[in-house]
Amino acid sequence: MLDVRRLILLRDLAHLGTIAAVAQAHAYTPSAVSQQLAALQREAGTRLLERTGRRVGLTSTATALVQHTEVILAALEAADATVAAARTGLRGRVRIGAFPSAVRTLLPAALVGLARDHPALDLMISELDPVGMPAALRSRRLDVALLHDYDIAPTPPDPALDSTALLEETVFLAVPSDAAIGNIAAGHASPDPISGARDAQWIIGSPGTLCHSVALHACQLAGFTPAVRHHADDFTAMLALVAAGQGVALIPQLAIAQPSPQVRLLPLSMRRRTRVAYRRGAGGHPAVVACVAALRDATTAFLD
Repeated sequence: MLDVRRLILLRDLAHLGTIAAVAQAHAYTPSAVSQQLAALQREAGTRLLERTGRRVGLTSTATALVQHTEVILAALEAADATVAAARTGLRGRVRIGAFPSAVRTLLPAALVGLARDHPALDLMISELDPVGMPAALRSRRLDVALLHDYDIAPTPPDPALDSTALLEETVFLAVPSDAAIGNIAAGHASPDPISGARDAQWIIGSPGTLCHSVALHACQLAGFTPAVRHHADDFTAMLALVAAGQGVALIPQLAIAQPSPQVRLLPLSMRRRTRVAYRRGAGGHPAVVACVAALRDATTAFLD
């Protein structure tokens, strides 16, 4: 019988790419991870790993084992959900991950609702960039996460995760109110605001974040590479920089609380899509069901 804990390490190697990254995710040493993978290879009786230069890759058999591992882990999650549903009352810690604009807008009302309806739940919020949340869910550092992507740059499905759609929101190009940027003159919107800002200075997220890659992709779709003047990961900071005449930025609807008179918001055709994600098989867990319901209620109240 193959050891499930070792299979998880193999699965994580497939996702993270290096033994060092797997070791960091599990708080192991790289040597310990290598020893466990070697033991799994002996259990399997066939080669699972192969060297590609200085990196360790997976054989076709190992790749198939990873797919089986996802099925096994989903079944274990479903079994845990069944046991949890048989208990009386909801209790225990629930770790929720969310991106900053959702933490400010949706999470407070959702937490109030959960605390009212399920007072024995111990709720813990972690603010993360969506790029890092799938790994946090897989490694059980999170139980529920708010993830988002953009319709112009959809995120491929993760075989380890299931999700429920929550929100689709407008994305705006924020420009200084007196801007005369390309064919975006003060008081006049371009039919294609992003194209009209091809000669502008841009304020985008830090490299490696989803906001950074989406801003670059949106500009590339419009036929240019943006001139990046500032990096900022907080939309409030981005709007302050736009108001100060420092450039233009892409801002989703959730991030706009009280627009500054020094900023004009030009609606775009692109949309940001938010969903509630959890480990595959955990959708029936009472705590996950409660979190999804509370987040839906909070989203409805916010939009109203």
